[in-house]
Amino acid sequence: MILDSGCGTGVSTVRLAEVFPEALIVGLDQSADRLSRAASPLPENCLLLRARAEDFWRLLLADRIRPARHYLLFPNPWPKSRHLARRWHGHPVFPILLELGGVLELRTNWRIYADEFGQATRVCGIPTPAVVSFKPENPLSPFERKYHASGHGLYRLTLNLESIA
Repeated sequence: MILDSGCGTGVSTVRLAEVFPEALIVGLDQSADRLSRAASPLPENCLLLRARAEDFWRLLLADRIRPARHYLLFPNPWPKSRHLARRWHGHPVFPILLELGGVLELRTNWRIYADEFGQATRVCGIPTPAVVSFKPENPLSPFERKYHASGHGLYRLTLNLESIA
């Protein structure tokens, strides 16, 4: 199973289903409006769920269900410092996100967000590689496509969380 948390309209979930045809791809978003705009029909290995990611992650962990891969694609960075708890790495659910294991990939156009996320994982005792810039050949999400086309820098942090799960 591969998770696409915060999938929006499911474009990235469908793209991941194409990249990983052997896996079940589960896209999560809390917005019924965004999910209602998903393409139809979905690939057979693709499922879109309306759920709060933090609740879904807790349920997965409670049932010992661990994704092989997990994507956080262009999460809203809430740039104001008072909004730190709205960022995944400042949210109380962050340790659960890490405990899910697998390969966790964060992509963003905001370098400081990726750096903060990496710092938070290091504080949790997880060996964390450097944030890298990248240019996608086939963007996974509409935001990735938009930011790449407009010349924004794109950043990726990929964590192998197998050893802590």
